[in-house]
Amino acid sequence: MPRQDKQIHAWKQPVAPRPAATVLLLRDAEDGLEVLMTRRSEKATFVPGAYVFPGGALDPDDASRRARELSRLRPGQTEEEQLTFSTAAIREAFEELGVLLAYRPDGSLAVHEDVMRLDRSQDADFLGQMDAGGYRLALDRVWSLCHWTTDPDLPKRFDVRFLVAPMPEGQEPESDDSETFEPVWIRPKQALERHERGDFLMIFPTIRTLRRLAQMPQVEAVLDACSSDRPLWVSAPRGAWYKGEVERYMETDPPYGELQLVAPDGQLLHSLDWDYEKPVRLLSNVQRLTCPNPGRMTGAGTNTYIIGEPGAYAVIDPGPIEPAHIDRIAAIVGKDLKYILCTHAHPDHSPGAAPLKELTGAPILGAPSGPHFRSEWQFTPDRTLAHGERLVIGDTTLRVIHTPGHASNHLCFLQEEDRLLYSGDHINNGSTVVIDPPDGDMHAYLKALHALLDEPIDYILPAHGWVLGFAHQAIRQLIGHRLGRERKALEAVRSRGPADLKTLLPVVYDDVDPVMHPVAARSLLAHLEKLVIDGAVRKDPGELWTITATG
Repeated sequence: MPRQDKQIHAWKQPVAPRPAATVLLLRDAEDGLEVLMTRRSEKATFVPGAYVFPGGALDPDDASRRARELSRLRPGQTEEEQLTFSTAAIREAFEELGVLLAYRPDGSLAVHEDVMRLDRSQDADFLGQMDAGGYRLALDRVWSLCHWTTDPDLPKRFDVRFLVAPMPEGQEPESDDSETFEPVWIRPKQALERHERGDFLMIFPTIRTLRRLAQMPQVEAVLDACSSDRPLWVSAPRGAWYKGEVERYMETDPPYGELQLVAPDGQLLHSLDWDYEKPVRLLSNVQRLTCPNPGRMTGAGTNTYIIGEPGAYAVIDPGPIEPAHIDRIAAIVGKDLKYILCTHAHPDHSPGAAPLKELTGAPILGAPSGPHFRSEWQFTPDRTLAHGERLVIGDTTLRVIHTPGHASNHLCFLQEEDRLLYSGDHINNGSTVVIDPPDGDMHAYLKALHALLDEPIDYILPAHGWVLGFAHQAIRQLIGHRLGRERKALEAVRSRGPADLKTLLPVVYDDVDPVMHPVAARSLLAHLEKLVIDGAVRKDPGELWTITATG
């Protein structure tokens, strides 16, 4: 984590979450999978008026020996925490909706008449009733789906296991009318559409869970996905301001890492809007000023990072020659700028270095462009940085890491004390970078990515997009994505070869908008050239790619 004294907000301890369980009761209908939901009372203490899945907080009896003795388990279902939450989910479904997931003494599933004989009030002894009636809780019909922890900025929080179970035949839901009412069977896609129209209020975890369920056609598909009894995902969402409203994000969403960095306690203090006129402060010694050059290849624009504090600054990637942007940088750093650092020579990163030098007098540092680089983009720094070299800016150290691939002269900078990697175009947030031979090299690119896994990195600050968290996980995912594309390229050559690039492109990039195919063609060429190095593919006369004996 970054140094505590570099955080820009005072720590506020989040409310401790209360353990809870919820169950998604599922059934197959003519139009596909349906899930049982219910609307909470307008007087409810938590999300009044929202449509939810039945559930509630854990009770001490849910973890008791008696609960285990009164349960039927499937083989291998022994994880104690899962059993406790499943017991709570069964109890809550009974109390709230009169749905009893239990076996009768004869081994058949409970039906409506069984429910009518039992007391559903919260004061009733649920397990005592099960024991007296000879029932056994059907824990063998309950599976783990996901695990949510309520956002840390909220005053009431829950640590909730979302479980799934098929709806027992011969029963109909009936609300208890205390905190929930209006039980409704609904297709996940329909619920999401109604929410978008504004007539089906739901909270963030419910929405995201339904999005996943909407991809599954039947109950069997859901149960198959959950067969390992491990959550399909675990998430503790975070909130931020975006376009004037509070939005919520989970770990797989692009802004999540930035929220972790800026507000590690989860407070709603950060705006995700792209601001071109003033810097966004990420830490007391890190500011991001985004150049107003948005586009298909640059996203919101090129991020210029200003490292340091009054007295000593360094600037990473001043961007293109955009006078207003360069003037804004100069106004922040003044005569305290020690270094102008360029990650590489592409025109949205380094041209602004020269006019910034004229305004501040600071030297331009980086690596010169290679012999195969486009002549109109040639770049020669005032001083060439060596791999492993360290630059000191006040109490902050930047270590130079040579990361060729996107460009032969590409450098990343590791802020050692705070474990931040300024990745330039080596790693971006929300998109993969183009590898454009001959200066671009896929073999070198993947080798450099693997090398970064050995570095002490917590956050990645890219040239395009928000901050990335879970740095090593993000790098592994990027490697996995590139290798997946490589496998598609190899299979395309195997099935279509000998074939030229034009033939292979729509096969390998069938999941990419065709408008991007001219750019994707450059990365495909890079993949094929790597496969040549690996001995799996060869390039024949006529620019035809052919599989080799080892491929």
